[in-house]
Amino acid sequence: MTRWHITLSGRVQGVGLRFRTKMAAQQYGLTGWARNLDSGDVELELQGEQYKIDACLEHIRSLPGVRVEFLCAEEIPTIPEKHFRI
Repeated sequence: MTRWHITLSGRVQGVGLRFRTKMAAQQYGLTGWARNLDSGDVELELQGEQYKIDACLEHIRSLPGVRVEFLCAEEIPTIPEKHFRI
């Protein structure tokens, strides 16, 4: 199990990304959270098995209307949680 803190830049706000990220995280059995930043970026944390996190991020990057121009990711300590929240 691993946890990543991720910031996405590009066309990531106003395209339903937080809700669609929550749906993808649930589909892959991941926990974490997502929020919009004042800068126009989206910040999120994903926790679960690494291959599922990789698949979820690939899914997010391929969503219609979303254009991720930059992704910054940092591995952080896992925490006990049961859900993905917005």
